[in-house]
Amino acid sequence: MSRLICVLMYTILRDMIGHVDADCFYVSAERVRYPHLRGMPVGVLGNHGACIIAKSYEMKAAGVPTGMPIWEATPICPQGVFVKRDFRWYEALSRKMLAIVQQASPRVEFYSIDEQFFSTTENTREFAGRLQTEILRQVGVPVSIGIAPTKTLAKLISDSSKPFGYEVLKSDSERLALLRDRPVTDVTGIARRSAKRLAEHGIHTCEEFANADRAFVRWLLTKRGEDLWWELNGTPVLPILVARPRHKFVSRGGSIGKASCDPQRVHAFVVRNIERLVEALAHYRICCDSLILTLLFTNEPERSLRSSLLGSRADFEALLEAAMHLLPRVWQPRSAYVHYMHVIADGLRPLTNRQRSLFEQSQLVDIKRKINNEMGRFALRSGATLPLVDVYGDAANEYDICDIYGKSCF
Repeated sequence: MSRLICVLMYTILRDMIGHVDADCFYVSAERVRYPHLRGMPVGVLGNHGACIIAKSYEMKAAGVPTGMPIWEATPICPQGVFVKRDFRWYEALSRKMLAIVQQASPRVEFYSIDEQFFSTTENTREFAGRLQTEILRQVGVPVSIGIAPTKTLAKLISDSSKPFGYEVLKSDSERLALLRDRPVTDVTGIARRSAKRLAEHGIHTCEEFANADRAFVRWLLTKRGEDLWWELNGTPVLPILVARPRHKFVSRGGSIGKASCDPQRVHAFVVRNIERLVEALAHYRICCDSLILTLLFTNEPERSLRSSLLGSRADFEALLEAAMHLLPRVWQPRSAYVHYMHVIADGLRPLTNRQRSLFEQSQLVDIKRKINNEMGRFALRSGATLPLVDVYGDAANEYDICDIYGKSCF
């Protein structure tokens, strides 16, 4: 480990990596525009107004977990206040946070709606405190900040500083103290399945993971696991991504609200998600060679199938035709209740480097896009989505987290 300690100290003498993480971001954002919510137990509801996607520390203390339906949370926390999500507002505050961090650092990664990584040569608690104060002053959102030699350590130290704290990891003894007794699942990139594989070999904590044989970790968890091993041992291998990485695939979908076996409603959601997928492909200026349709049921196993397209496509007609071809084949049996769905564009390539289809028509797509740009999103949409009165009648469904572009994470 002596070589790793030297690398750690050498890194400290050069650039460090900071991690800014907003505390209860959705709730904090609501409190910026509704100050009377401060100090109250607050829950933010998902796109169908049923489940809690974020909660304040006060509501957490009352025993309400994330994902709980509102009708179960109300008896547990009768004094709670519940608000519908608003990702346009959250994005506005998120980008203000990003701009402040960009003023403090030449290299910033827009990691997620409430997180940024940045490089810095200022490795003092005073610097972290000033940045935290400035974000609170200009945005009104409390954040926690961690500064360490690697992205993984920086995120761990900011998580351990919540709420509204900041810390700088400078020495190897501090690194070891951070990892000691901390569950390995606290590391971003080690989810339940990887943790189970590690547990089978007696690795339960971050310290045990960092002390494990590097070659063994690579064999068990592939290169991604090895990268995390280096990071936990103080050697930076995960770069700060100032631009979003190239997509491997693009997906749109999610919950359809109350589970349904109504063909009209399920069909309407497929069409809605294809329209949203076409928007995303147009934004990224990419097309795809195949489409995947995935359905999740309440009473049957998940099913997923792929359809190859006639050339590289990004137009509504081609993608919808593929989805409608897949739907009766994926929806088996037809009595199954659909709960979630995803349409996934795969085999991506730039629009300028694609094989066109002889049957492709783009004029209608361009007209539709121009009208929606002028009149508002979904002002002109497929008539097949008319059954979704509850969806299009709720402004919260107009804009989703996946519509916030530029993040390196989801």
